[in-house]
Amino acid sequence: MTLNNINVEQTVQQVANLLATEQGLSPALKGSLEMLLLLVSLLLLVSLLLNRLGLNSSNSSKPPSTDPFRKKQPRPASDRKPGGQPGHVGVTLQQVADPDIVRKIAVDRSLLPAGQYRVVGHERRQVIDLDITTVVTEWRAEILVDARGKRYVAPFPEGVSRPVQYGIGVKVQAVYMSQYQMVPYNRIAEHFLEQMHMPVSAGTVVNFNQDAFARLAFFELWVKQALAGQPVVHVDETGINVGGARCWLHNTSSKGLSYFYAHTKRGGEALDAIGILPGFHGVLCHDHWKPYFQYGRNHALCNAHHLRELERAWEQDGQQWAQRMNAFLKEANQAVHDAGGCLDAATAAQYRSRYQELLKAAEDECPAPEPHQGAGKRGRVARSKARNLLERLQRFEDDVLRFMEDPRVPFSNNQAENDLRMIKVQQKVSGCFRSMDGAQTFCRIRSYVSTCRKQGLTASEALRLLFQGKWPAFMTAAPVSEGAE
Repeated sequence: MTLNNINVEQTVQQVANLLATEQGLSPALKGSLEMLLLLVSLLLLVSLLLNRLGLNSSNSSKPPSTDPFRKKQPRPASDRKPGGQPGHVGVTLQQVADPDIVRKIAVDRSLLPAGQYRVVGHERRQVIDLDITTVVTEWRAEILVDARGKRYVAPFPEGVSRPVQYGIGVKVQAVYMSQYQMVPYNRIAEHFLEQMHMPVSAGTVVNFNQDAFARLAFFELWVKQALAGQPVVHVDETGINVGGARCWLHNTSSKGLSYFYAHTKRGGEALDAIGILPGFHGVLCHDHWKPYFQYGRNHALCNAHHLRELERAWEQDGQQWAQRMNAFLKEANQAVHDAGGCLDAATAAQYRSRYQELLKAAEDECPAPEPHQGAGKRGRVARSKARNLLERLQRFEDDVLRFMEDPRVPFSNNQAENDLRMIKVQQKVSGCFRSMDGAQTFCRIRSYVSTCRKQGLTASEALRLLFQGKWPAFMTAAPVSEGAE
């Protein structure tokens, strides 16, 4: 721990070593000094604990669910009225022109006054309901026998290869529930048995997932090539549990494409194995994980991470420059939004000048530590978290402010983080992947479904096309670029 540019642990250890080697100290003085060192160590431990207790989702990368006594923040007041806004496309139920069942209700004429009546029409009301049924299609292939007794059997349709088998609809629903809704296998089996009286075992669901995984081999090659050709790509990674071991799930995505991959490593070895970034030559958006700097032509750093780190520096270290920089980045982001996604050159230069002035003034409040004094001391002098953040903002100025001048570059790396969010949900539901094969199956199917949803297809539509042996229209056209999205 560093306080006022002094490495406390190192200083305590040096004093302890001096006490152990000093011969001229009286026992009383030596005991008193050792007691003081013990108190300093205890205070250091308390300080570290308080620092950790002070971390939450607003000043660190901890998720909001871990915030103690978390309260939902009310939305700021708005001039808009509650409900749907002008131009909003509603989903209110509408009557259909061709109902499946029509039931007529006749007027009970015995309850009417005496007189002559004639029918002039009817009033319609419709009840839209759900009827889950099992449809069994039997294929009967005609058999002919010639005069010599030779049999000729009509060929069955492609895919109909067994005396009895599950249809495409069953496969679509099983994979949809397993890989998209992340329902456990046993509960999927219960759903089919109770709702449709159809025996589908957990092992059968696994087989459906493996079938989908094999069918998506071409999609994986396609999406990797498409992502490598994007002008802007977002990357992130998160820890996952595979068979009780710590592994990493990597995400490479854009506005219209998603790709997930599980690997035992977090850094360059995994990124090279994925095979997208080595051939990427655009702007890479990330959270300053160092291996990412080996790829791409330019970089854009996630300012959402910077805002949280600046908040921590202000709350725990009392760094006023951090509070001012936090406000500046939010102001610059709003200015870009108001300008339609990009600032003109003159305005961007003004904001850049203010950014540099803020960091220059921060040097007085958070100076660099003094270099090592004396012989035998080598290496970089330890810095506080606030100082490390300050030097990073100075060194990577262009990457921090790239969102102001390039309309394709966003303020944060939320695209990648949003894509990874459901993987964290999967880990909460299942706890882990039982094997790396299961993790890779999940990643490939999830990549396909996520990409299809970004392109306007529902998950069910995407899976039905897959099991029908067809590819979505966007895959048969030219690779999608962010500029066309």
